[in-house]
Amino acid sequence: MYYSNDIIDEVRSANDIVDVISSYVKIQKKGANYMGLCPFHSEKSPSFSVSPSKQLFHCFGCGVGGDVITFIRQYENYSFGEALSLLAKRANIELPQLSDSDKAQNDEKNIILEINKTAAKYFYETLFSKEGKEGLEYFNLRGLDAKDITHFGLGFSKKTPNDLYKYLKEQGYDDAILKKSGLINIDERGARDRFWNRVMFPIIDANSRVIGFGGRVIGDGLPKYVNSPETIAFDKSRNLYGLNFAKRTKRDFFLLCEGYMDVIALHKGGFENSVASLGTALTPLHVKLLSRYTKKVVLTYDSDGAGINAAKRAIPLLKEENINAKVLSMAPYKDPDEFIKNLGSEEFNRRIDAADNAFLWEVEILKKDYNLNEPDERTNFYREVARMLSTFSEKLERENYTHAVANRLMIDYKSLFDMVNSYGFASNTLKKEEPKEKKKTDDGYTKAQGLLLTWIVEEVELFDKISEYVSPIHFSEGFYRDVATRIFEKIKQGDFNFSNICDDYTDDIEKQKLLSKILNTNLGTNLSDDEKKKAITESILKIRQASLDEKSKNAKGIEEFQKIIKEQAILRKLRVDLD
Repeated sequence: MYYSNDIIDEVRSANDIVDVISSYVKIQKKGANYMGLCPFHSEKSPSFSVSPSKQLFHCFGCGVGGDVITFIRQYENYSFGEALSLLAKRANIELPQLSDSDKAQNDEKNIILEINKTAAKYFYETLFSKEGKEGLEYFNLRGLDAKDITHFGLGFSKKTPNDLYKYLKEQGYDDAILKKSGLINIDERGARDRFWNRVMFPIIDANSRVIGFGGRVIGDGLPKYVNSPETIAFDKSRNLYGLNFAKRTKRDFFLLCEGYMDVIALHKGGFENSVASLGTALTPLHVKLLSRYTKKVVLTYDSDGAGINAAKRAIPLLKEENINAKVLSMAPYKDPDEFIKNLGSEEFNRRIDAADNAFLWEVEILKKDYNLNEPDERTNFYREVARMLSTFSEKLERENYTHAVANRLMIDYKSLFDMVNSYGFASNTLKKEEPKEKKKTDDGYTKAQGLLLTWIVEEVELFDKISEYVSPIHFSEGFYRDVATRIFEKIKQGDFNFSNICDDYTDDIEKQKLLSKILNTNLGTNLSDDEKKKAITESILKIRQASLDEKSKNAKGIEEFQKIIKEQAILRKLRVDLD
């Protein structure tokens, strides 16, 4: 649905960012801003800043940031439309009607969510009825009591293969929407429940909505597990079982499991930070979702071959998202459920503390494929380990892991390091390290641009003076130049405020994040007028010089070079007057 900037701005203006965020996060006034612990990553010292003057939030730890709409989108995992709708409702603002197609899709999704909620209640009530006796016995045998069952909303689908269909029809739902819900299969032979004679696990998203179901057969029937198909309300690659509870954990890490019962057993054992993927291998979208809540994950997959392979697939995905991964040893048991039943929560806690670094765990798993008593196999094993180590692109990280592996395998560090080098030290690290000096320069340029733009938006009265010496063309190509252009234009038009800058990036959370970073550059505290002028002057000169450096790299022909040389001479003589 398209909403005009006027409507978006009206909703945003009616929802003070401090009021909204303080209803989710504890924040306290510190100087001109409010500070608190970031809700998007684990931390002990507050780095989450909310600016009432800019109506922006920014975390100096994880970098997340944006306006009040972005906060709701990130915190509630909402689409833009859903976040706008929530804030409009909060401010008693009536949004324009959706287009016919958008309204139809939105209505359909809401009806399916309503059907899922109705079905979940029906399955739950059935579990405690006479017909649910087998299901209740199954859960009791797995060590669950009524409190556990209620907490997770567990249920039972009757043996009659169209019992749910009849019930939902009685509630007034038609065949077309029931088929789209994924709960009912309808074809020329008639209607049939997707789930029957199964214990039921409602799948609840981070916003506490029942979006789908998992069902385990009672007895030895096949398939053992059946899950909801993907619908307009359910995307299994974007949701995690147990996240509705785990997102509230005070721990700084998540336990990642394979199945529903593992999550339930761990929650029952006191590990409320446990989640599982939904009948599918871990995907990049799962990992992206995890990264919103934590940067540390302990893999608690089954100890069998399938579990080991699942962990091997998960580790690179977690690394890609900069999530620190460890692997817990379940031996001598297969899964968390069995482990806790036999050894208890205290021992499981000890296993968490002793969990192996993911890379070192991979080395240990690899070692099992070789007979280390044979010299050839031992050498081949070391070669494969060296090849794995060579994939670390950062020199320091590679050296740290080489030391760790050498200590673990009790081999000479230098010999292993030489072998790692032979697998691509030159090709991997020289490529990475060659731009280091450039990156240092770029960082100075980047910081200067952020400082100058922050000063302009903090003290608009400085704009006339600053704009005499620098213009958007001097900013680096891409996002910084784009932001500078918009700020300069809006100030010149007399139309500048923070919200209309945010409007330009409404649909792009990553750009809002970068915008909040740019406009929250640390200006220093209690600067005197002279110190402020000096800092602004240095930023202007640094931006102008970097702009000329960039020009000289791309210059073609003697005339362009001569022009650049003249500009450099002018810049050397430039005296910035901010009085």
